[in-house]
Amino acid sequence: MKRNIQIGIIVIISCVVLNIIDAVIMPGYIIKSLVKAVMFLLAPILYARAIGGLDLKNIVKPNKKGLMVAFMWGIGVYIVVLGAYLIFKDIFDFSALTTNLTKTTGVNKSNFLWVAVYISFINSFLEEFFFRGFAFLKLKEVASRKTAYLLSSFAFALYHIGMMIGWFGLPVVLISLIGLFVGGIIFNRLDEARGTIHLSWLVHMFANFATNTIGFILFAV
Repeated sequence: MKRNIQIGIIVIISCVVLNIIDAVIMPGYIIKSLVKAVMFLLAPILYARAIGGLDLKNIVKPNKKGLMVAFMWGIGVYIVVLGAYLIFKDIFDFSALTTNLTKTTGVNKSNFLWVAVYISFINSFLEEFFFRGFAFLKLKEVASRKTAYLLSSFAFALYHIGMMIGWFGLPVVLISLIGLFVGGIIFNRLDEARGTIHLSWLVHMFANFATNTIGFILFAV
C-alpha cells in the first residue's frame, strides 16, 4: 500500500476514534488527553519507525523566520474568535456549554485554569504535530499538494465534531466546522514555506487563548 494512502488511513481512523471517545464513551478529561497523545503523537512516531525514511524530527525543529507574521496572525485570530463570541452570545445560547463540559469530561470552575494551560500549550502542540506535521507536511512529500491541503484541513474539522455535539446547536456547529476547515488551510500555508509546525503552533495557541478566555467568562472564574 502506498504511503499516501497509509498516512490518510491513519489520519482518518485517529479522528474517528477520538470522535467516538468524545461523543459516545465520554471519559474523563485526563483519559481523553492520554488517548489523544497516543493517536496524535505516538501513532505517527511508531508508523515512521516501522516504515523507515519518514523523518518527523525536522517538522519540530525551531525556525525563527516568520515568527512576527505568525504572532500578528495569532493576535488577529484571538480578536476574531473572541469578537465572534461577543457578537453571537445574545443570538445563540452558550449557557449549556459549561454544564455539558463538566458532565462529559469533569472540567469545572475549580480545575479550568489547569485545563486552559494544557489546552493552550500541550494540546495545541499535539494537534499541530498531527494535522500540520504528519497529515500535511509529511503527506505532501508522498502525495499532491492539493491532497495534503484538503485532507489535513478536512480531518482537522472532522476531529472537532465529537466534542461539539451537545455543546452547541447545529448552526453554531456548521459555522465552527467551516471556520476550522479554513483555519486548517491557513495553518498549512504558514508552515509550508518553513517546513516546520512552529508558526501554526503559535497561531493555534492564540486561538486557544481566545477559547479559554470565553471559558473563563462562562465559568465566571
